[in-house]
Order: sequence, then C-alpha cells, then structure tokens
Amino acid sequence: MPDSQLVDPFGRRIIYLRLSVTDRCDFRCTYCMSEDMVFAPRAQILTLEELYAVADAFISLGVKRIRVTGGEPLVRKGLTGLLERLGARKELEDLAITTNGSQLPSLAPALHAAGVKRLNISLDSLKRDRFAELTRRDRLDQVLEGIEAARSAGFKRIKLNSVVQKGRNDDEILDLVDFAIERGLDISFIEEMPLGSVSSHQRQITFCSSDEVRERIEARHTLVRSSHATGGPSRYWQVAGSETQIGFISPHSNNFCGSCNRVRVTAEGKLVLCLGHEGALDLKSLMRRHPGDSERLRNALVNALQLKPEKHHFRTDEQVQVVRFMSMTGG
Repeated sequence: MPDSQLVDPFGRRIIYLRLSVTDRCDFRCTYCMSEDMVFAPRAQILTLEELYAVADAFISLGVKRIRVTGGEPLVRKGLTGLLERLGARKELEDLAITTNGSQLPSLAPALHAAGVKRLNISLDSLKRDRFAELTRRDRLDQVLEGIEAARSAGFKRIKLNSVVQKGRNDDEILDLVDFAIERGLDISFIEEMPLGSVSSHQRQITFCSSDEVRERIEARHTLVRSSHATGGPSRYWQVAGSETQIGFISPHSNNFCGSCNRVRVTAEGKLVLCLGHEGALDLKSLMRRHPGDSERLRNALVNALQLKPEKHHFRTDEQVQVVRFMSMTGG
C-alpha cells in the first residue's frame, strides 16, 4: 500500500483516524463531561452512511488504522453494521474501539465478529463507591462483566485505560496493574487533559505525572522498555514475567506531538487536527452540500492537513485551554 497522502507541514504522515460516532454516553465521567451535558441534536450528528464516507475517504488516502470512539460508541444504534463494513476493508491494518465497557456484556461477540481487532476499556477504579463517584454512575459490576465478556469473545489485545488523579484514585495504581496482569490485559495510565471546564476537582492539584505513576509501579514490578506500538501516543513497558504491557500517555510531561500520526473526526463531522487546539474543518457541511462527491471530500482532507499545528501546549493550571469536553472530540 502506498504511503499516506495526508502529510502535514512538518512531514508527519497521517495513518490513524479516530472517528467519533456519537457525543452521547451512558456515564458522566468527571474529567470528560459535566453532569448536565447538552448533547447535539440528532440531525447534527453524522449518519452511519456519512461516517462510512469519511472513513472511506481517509482509507483511500492511506489511513491504515481507525479507532471508533464517542462519547460511548456502543450506544450508537446500528453501529455494528458500520463496523462490519469497515472490518471488511482489507486496506485497514487495525480497527479498534474505545469504550467504557458498559455495553460489552451483550455486544462483545458481535464486535469481534464484525472485525474489530482491539478494545480499549476505560477503568479508573476497582472500588464501587469511588467508581460511582468518578463516573457518576454505579455500574462497576457491569463494566467488570463487560471485560470478561470481551475476553471470552476472543479479542487478542484488550487494554484498560486509567486516568490517574492525585488524591482521587492514585492509591489504586498497583491494584489496577495487578488486575491487568491477572487477566492478561494491557493497561495505559493517562495524564488528565485540560479539556472543558470541570467543577468536581482542581486539575493543578490532582495532576499526577506519568513518571510518578511509573515509579510507584516499579516499587513492585520490574518494567522493561517495550517496542510494542499501536499507532497511538502510549509509550509502553513490559511487566517482567507477564504478558502485560503498561502504557503511559503523557500530554503534559512527555509531549508526543513530534510523532503525531493521527487526526480526529467528531460525531458532528468536524475534522480536529490537534486535540489541543480549537480549530476544526466542517466536513458535514461539505458532504451535505455535495453528497456523494468523494473526490471533493478527499481534496478537502489533503488541504486541511496543511493547517495541522506542530504541537499542543497543555498546562496544568486552572485555565481552560480548550472549551470542548473530551466527549465532544472523541477519544
């Protein structure tokens, strides 16, 4: 397959698309959205056919990896049909989903059959009360059941995602690692990103760096630098004596912009070139003005890449740098 035709001004080739299929979610995680979120009217959300048209345009331009995100992608009706169409694309090396796990007890087998290769499942706490506090939903048992359903469905790589916050869940770092090791799962620890205004905590106080997380893990486990890569921003370490890989996503302490190979499309059809910038291109308006014009869509994507910034500038102070919540952008 030829190299990606999507090249930004800094020579980075875009081979990875994160495609949001909905802004809705059945959880209300405190770092991701407010309790009283106002979701986009359904008419403003891309149809399944439009989502496939976007994915098709990116694939034709050399994108090899697609991660389906939300909100919570598995609450989108008809999603399995879209996944089957994407799973049938031989050009794709990887089709993955980021999910909170709540729908996996019923959907895991269908996702595997559709061609989804990898799952990322959010899990910030193993304590029921704390899980309910962080997600504003008392559904830890449902998520744990979903993890087991995914394992039983035959997924070869399942990764947990944990956003670590000092004083809120950082005392569970080792418990989460042990949980992953016992089940042959991978896990990534994520520094909270300053997206959207939150009232549940002060980010400059709860910030916990990846270096600190790794130090705590190394107090119990031997970590060996790994060559494992999924095309995303995680830097991986192998837990000696186990199958578990531990990733660290460090937008603050270890900026990963230099190797950025991804863009995002929101559920409303906005092409987001950088998570840390507000600018976006309205693909939905273009597609609805010119339905079926795939060449025009591809040209718009190629031209848009010339506006991709070199890096983001996240800070840990209280100033909101990007107004939109993560749930509006897509994982």
